[in-house]
Amino acid sequence: MRATAAYVGMLRLGRMCAGSPGVLGARAALSRSWQEARLQAVRFLSSREVDRMVPLPVGGLSYVQGCTKNHLLSKTVGRCLEATAQRVPEREALVDLHENVRLTFAQLKEEVDKAASGLLSIGLCKGDRLGMWGPNSYAWVLIQLATAQAGIILVSVNPAYQATELEYVLKKVGCKALVFPKQFKTQQYYNILKQICPEVENAQPGALKSQRWVCPGLVGGASFSIPDPFTYYSPCPLPQPLSLTILPTPRLPDLTTVISVDAPLPGTLLLDEVLAAGSTQQHLEQLQHIQQFLSCHDPINIQFTSGTTGSPKGATLSHYNIVNNSSILGERLKLHEKTPEQLRMILPSPLYHCLGSVGGTMMCLMYGATLILASPVFNGKKALEAISRERGSFLYGTPTMFVDILNQPDFSSYDISTMRGGVIAGSPAPPELIRAIINKINMKDLVVAYGTTENSPVTFANFPEDTVEQKAESVGRIMPHTEARIMNMEAGMLAELNTPGELCIRGYCVMLGYWGEPQKTGEAVDQDKWYRTGDIATMNEQGFCKIVGRSKDMIIRGGENIYPAELEDFFHTHPKVQEVQVVGVKDDRMGEEICACIRLKDGEETTAEEMKAFCKGKISHFKIPRYIVFVTNYPLTTSGKIQKFKLREQMERHLNL
Repeated sequence: MRATAAYVGMLRLGRMCAGSPGVLGARAALSRSWQEARLQAVRFLSSREVDRMVPLPVGGLSYVQGCTKNHLLSKTVGRCLEATAQRVPEREALVDLHENVRLTFAQLKEEVDKAASGLLSIGLCKGDRLGMWGPNSYAWVLIQLATAQAGIILVSVNPAYQATELEYVLKKVGCKALVFPKQFKTQQYYNILKQICPEVENAQPGALKSQRWVCPGLVGGASFSIPDPFTYYSPCPLPQPLSLTILPTPRLPDLTTVISVDAPLPGTLLLDEVLAAGSTQQHLEQLQHIQQFLSCHDPINIQFTSGTTGSPKGATLSHYNIVNNSSILGERLKLHEKTPEQLRMILPSPLYHCLGSVGGTMMCLMYGATLILASPVFNGKKALEAISRERGSFLYGTPTMFVDILNQPDFSSYDISTMRGGVIAGSPAPPELIRAIINKINMKDLVVAYGTTENSPVTFANFPEDTVEQKAESVGRIMPHTEARIMNMEAGMLAELNTPGELCIRGYCVMLGYWGEPQKTGEAVDQDKWYRTGDIATMNEQGFCKIVGRSKDMIIRGGENIYPAELEDFFHTHPKVQEVQVVGVKDDRMGEEICACIRLKDGEETTAEEMKAFCKGKISHFKIPRYIVFVTNYPLTTSGKIQKFKLREQMERHLNL
């Protein structure tokens, strides 16, 4: 009682200091020591809440600590697969409709063991990096689990990457091996690799040695092949005058092994050959030996951020991050209460993305659920076909995916009676879309989830029993074993409830760091292990969090802070609007002006003047966009996230600014 009273007093004094210029100095001058004491008081009072399934903020401040009633798991992915295969060996684990693959958990475990020992047999070792580059497939799931079994670090490579992008990620993390299909649709994977590694055609499989040399200082970053690095010649005239020291560097110095999923290609191993090599008793015993030395804190996956704000960074996650995040998300979805028939997950989200690999593959593995891959890349019609044919009960996706599913012309012809819930995440979802998913796709147990790749990924999510309004107006409440705070970054202090600030996260879920970038890691994760999300959010008295926008997306118009998400929610109330994105564009007088990029519903027409008239009297005059632009699509990452920095650039060109 005395300790509690002391902390309450400390909290009250901190609030007085923060709110009254005359008490111990001005608000902005509140000392760091007092703010640390204030946070300590909030944490202490919050700690009394952690046994509650729904901990609440205390003291009127935007800080909450998740429930810690259940212990975190100290298991590797391999041990989790082994446990599930022993518990439900005959239950379907994976269904790939495109490739007509069906495996039980016992069969999947056997194939994963062969693939893991096969990777070891071709010379890969614990800690080596292996890139998986391609669309959703059985091979993707197999490689994801096999690398974890063998202690190899999986590098999730965006399947849309072209030569320059591929070279960047392979060099960034020092990939020793790369796995891909020959091609998918117009994406010629092997030919793209040859652009940066032409010698693969003449290499011995598994013994590739990059001979592509780059001369630092050469105009344009040009490169050329040098058979003998000590003898220089140019296959084409070089720019003059040329004054540089020739320091040839291999273009892909670490890449030694290229594995083709589906076709024999020069210089590559076939995935089937790797599986065959791993079937021998010698290599299976080698795998068992290595597994004894794997730690749950070892790195398991490098997920490159999707590039919505610039160059991708390699967020490095451990077994501990991924196993626990998938387990806790499944707990929030109440999967432990479901029957086997209710554990059939349709996954249109890409596996290279954290929502797909953790919320999809890993969560199914943890709970003995069936993972159903509807198609190699998202297709709204294929998703509906999978629900109907496979009696799907849960569906995962981004807002854009759900919009496309709902807009299928023959939507009403599919049997979706078995649907119960799922997850929507990846970018903000308007309230009208949430209501449509719940009511039209029969997803009563839908949860809106929020997270970042750097947080493994989910940190906030609704409970299935939350009201439609709570799901439509927030990203839910804090996940177990996770702390969240919203900071007034200008004042350097905790924000009051219902006040916008930058959302910060701490807990088991925070990444190990950005691979090879300690400076950027330090900028994102402070000395107290708080990860700065860069998202502007608010928290209410019940602990519900609402994402207002990105700190980098916030528009400052003539000194007024304007949050795009607020305006986007407003425009979604217009009956003709299908989708809207709001960005700030440069302006000589105001600094920035507001530009609303609106996609209308099919068959609808309107004008910019009509849209502005719709705003008058409903939102503040300074929030009414100066520019209204009607668009048919937005620049997207392959995971469905809208790239606002590209949209902003497009609008500034379009408006001749």
